[in-house]
Amino acid sequence: MSTRTGIGYDAHRLENGRPLWLGGVQIDFQAGLAGHSDGDALIHAMVDAILGAAGLGDIGTHFPSSDPQYRGASSIRFLQHTAKLLEQQGWHVTNLDATIIAEHPKLAPVAENMRQVIAESLGLHQSQVNVKSTTSDGMGFSGRGDGIAAMAIATIEDKS
Repeated sequence: MSTRTGIGYDAHRLENGRPLWLGGVQIDFQAGLAGHSDGDALIHAMVDAILGAAGLGDIGTHFPSSDPQYRGASSIRFLQHTAKLLEQQGWHVTNLDATIIAEHPKLAPVAENMRQVIAESLGLHQSQVNVKSTTSDGMGFSGRGDGIAAMAIATIEDKS
């Protein structure tokens, strides 16, 4: 059995008047993440981590922002499509771990809901998905509240 690991990172600026989506969950906050899709930086980082582990490029290759069909799209759709691509190549996700970097809003209260949505989207047990959050103690773009970033690591195994 072969095991591979991939990492992903994404960041988006916060924009007033947009809904905030993280981990496939809409969060009550005054601003949302700007992006061609729903701007879900956590899901985008996870998609990149999974694609990277499988050697299948990156999110921009599969879901380009120049393609109008992805305007406003739910990033969960990207995650589900990525899982199908993985399966076609003979791989499956065994573990996802991610960290969201944001001063606000506080994300610990919705982390379990994010884990559930992500696990269901990938056909995983919730214990195979971990979501945590941290701040940057007021430093940089996330510390100023200008945006939110996310990092993810994915472990995949072949199906043999």
